[in-house]
Amino acid sequence: MNTITAIFKPDADGTVHLPLPEAWRNRRIRVKAELEPVGGGDAAPPALKGFGCLAGKISLSPDFDEPLDDFKDYTA
Repeated sequence: MNTITAIFKPDADGTVHLPLPEAWRNRRIRVKAELEPVGGGDAAPPALKGFGCLAGKISLSPDFDEPLDDFKDYTA
């Protein structure tokens, strides 16, 4: 089984056309589709993916590593 990953721009009527490799054009094929917006235009922003995609968006308070008063009896 071969996998093709492609990003299509739909035609004005909302259809997309899948170009096939030359070797596949005279064969029966099964198509499985997973639709995912990739951004641009009026589309939703792309999903966050990959290492470092949240860099600079998460912060910890300065006293994050300080002992908690609630656990004072358990640590000494």
